[in-house]
Order: sequence, then structure tokens, then C-alpha cells
Amino acid sequence: MTPDKVLYETEATATGGREGRASTGDGTLDVTLSVPKALGGGGGSGTNPEQLFAAGYAACFLGAVKLVARTSKIALPDNASVTAKVGIGPIAVGYALTVELRVNLPGIDRTVGEEIVNGAHARCPYSNATRGNIDVKLSVVS
Repeated sequence: MTPDKVLYETEATATGGREGRASTGDGTLDVTLSVPKALGGGGGSGTNPEQLFAAGYAACFLGAVKLVARTSKIALPDNASVTAKVGIGPIAVGYALTVELRVNLPGIDRTVGEEIVNGAHARCPYSNATRGNIDVKLSVVS
């Protein structure tokens, strides 16, 4: 899947792998990386790729939820949120990710919420990038 026109690009550079640093060229992101104890690391104070992926997916998906609600003329509560749960585990060769997106839409009817979430899943760039590669579980909570 390739966009017709690229509207924004960014770059990030990692050094040291999972026990190093990651930063963007413009300096807005500069994080220490460490391996969680569950993956055999020391569990240091740094973040890890799975946490960064979860944060990015959650933020992007909430943006798609807001877009779908707005175009459907549905007012979302200010405290709407998305929690992305990302897991990692071994496969035959290498590792694979799991993703669960829990969308909190307080005060929104569950059926309406599910329609919004399904529409967001069809539009979100992270969902489009993972479709066919990662089974993304969706749920609406309130």
C-alpha cells in the first residue's frame, strides 16, 4: 500500500539496538532504550520499541476515531481514549507482535462505538500497515 502523496515524513535513528538510544533529527524525541526483564534484559529505566509502537498506535488510532466521529456528526467525550496493548513473542523464525486496542468512549452507545472503531480501523495508518501481518483485537469500553 503506497500513498498517492506523502504529506509528512520524519526520521529516527537508533544506536546500540535495544540497549541504546533512539532520537529524531529535529530533537523532539530522544529516548534511552533498555531491554525489559521479560525479554532477558536488565529492565532499566529506558523505554523499548514495543512501548513506542503502542504509544504511536494508540495516538494515531484515537485520531482516526475522532475523524470518523466528526464526519459522522457524533460528539465524542473529551476523555475518550485508546489503550494499545502490544506483546512480543517467538515464532518459527524470529519474533512477532500482538496488538489489542481498547477504545474508551464514555457515554457513547456500544453499537455506535463499535461502528466508529471499525471505521477508524479501516482508516488508521497503523491499522493499514499491520493489516494482514498482525491480528489486531478491537474492543469498545466505557
